[in-house]
Amino acid sequence: MKRIPALQPLSREHHTALTLAKACERAAQSRDEERIAKTCQRVIQAFSAELEPHFQLEEQSLLPLLRSAGNTPFEQHTLEDHQQLRALLDDLQQNNIEALDSFGKLLSAHVRFEERELFPALESLLP
Repeated sequence: MKRIPALQPLSREHHTALTLAKACERAAQSRDEERIAKTCQRVIQAFSAELEPHFQLEEQSLLPLLRSAGNTPFEQHTLEDHQQLRALLDDLQQNNIEALDSFGKLLSAHVRFEERELFPALESLLP
């Protein structure tokens, strides 16, 4: 789906996030401790370098538009997902397999929510 120019960079970042999510799920399913540890470190690095800046941009620039338009359910859903993903970081530092699997599943569901519901709602509000 073609996005308006304002959302295109964020939408492109979603592809990278989905790739990371799939790596999390596959590592957790492998039950291989070394693979789990490497993937947890990959997630921690990606979170700091890519995901957190992405979340901050959404929270500071896009979610206020939803709030002003009265679309607080989408705003709340987005904020809750971001918080849940942040909360898993401590367990990922411990190479926790359940946290890794949960992170992958939540990240995938979050990206799909944004692409299918949040971004279309935002497109109606942005010029």
